[in-house]
Amino acid sequence: MATISPTKTPLKKGKPRRGKGPMALSGRDRTVFFLMVAVPTFFHVLLVWVPTLASIFFSFTDWNGIRFDSISFVGLLNYEQIFTVFERDFFQAALNNLVLLVFLFVGPTLFGMLLAYLLDKNLKGGRIYQSVFYTPVVLSLAVVGFMWQSVIYSTENGLATELFGGGEGVNWLGNQDYLIAFSDNLGISKNFIAILVAISWRHAGYIMVLYLAGMKSVDQSLRESAALDGCNEWQAFRHVLFPTLKPINVVVAVITVIEALRAFDIIYVLNTPRRTQVLSILTTNNLLGEGGGNVGRGSAYAVLLFLLCLGFVIWYVTNHYRESEL
Repeated sequence: MATISPTKTPLKKGKPRRGKGPMALSGRDRTVFFLMVAVPTFFHVLLVWVPTLASIFFSFTDWNGIRFDSISFVGLLNYEQIFTVFERDFFQAALNNLVLLVFLFVGPTLFGMLLAYLLDKNLKGGRIYQSVFYTPVVLSLAVVGFMWQSVIYSTENGLATELFGGGEGVNWLGNQDYLIAFSDNLGISKNFIAILVAISWRHAGYIMVLYLAGMKSVDQSLRESAALDGCNEWQAFRHVLFPTLKPINVVVAVITVIEALRAFDIIYVLNTPRRTQVLSILTTNNLLGEGGGNVGRGSAYAVLLFLLCLGFVIWYVTNHYRESEL
């Protein structure tokens, strides 16, 4: 009697398992991937975090920036001197940074939004207006400072002198009188207001482009629905257009805070007199003093400025991720 052997069903070969992430790439692609990650990371650490950590270290030392063997550890002495011996310079600079921040929000930011709203109406010659207002943005802040110093704020024949001088020379950048005084050694000086006007000339064009791009991306049907419901211009902007610009508002807020905290170039160019210092100016002046600067105190100023920036970054990141999880 013949026996029938059971037939063996062939095993199905499944798809080979592949790794996830970079390990799923081939050898050459994996090398390219790691180079694309490693090279930018290396330069970021080298150019950003190494100087940052070095500044934190040097802020606890006394060093003239010339010979390494002259470095001596002084603990919190530099910070103590900033808040006691040099408190006038520090609080005046911190006040100027705060005034700059508020001014950028209230002045050029709102003005840039208004320009964007008007240009969004497809005015005749709108591209020309847009180019005119955006031109200062492509210029270096130092160049903008020299232009305002020689063309606008020239004491004898500047444009501001001709328009508002009443036929007499006006020292716009040298007038250290307080426009708003909080004490004998603390206030908002008139020459700092002149610098704020120069800064706003450039910042308004940047904000205009950001808001104009956001307004162009708004669904036209939303505006048509608002018009059918009888909304006027202000109501349509407040209840329809502005809420849709929330991502742009966040970007503008971040850019404005960064501009106010890192302001240096244009103020340094126009910073011939006193009472126009900001924290970045104090940092530079201490680091690059004549005959070797005080690197310790300059680094301490830099650390304080870094902490201000870090506080805002932590607030922004925390709120961003909190909203994204909702």
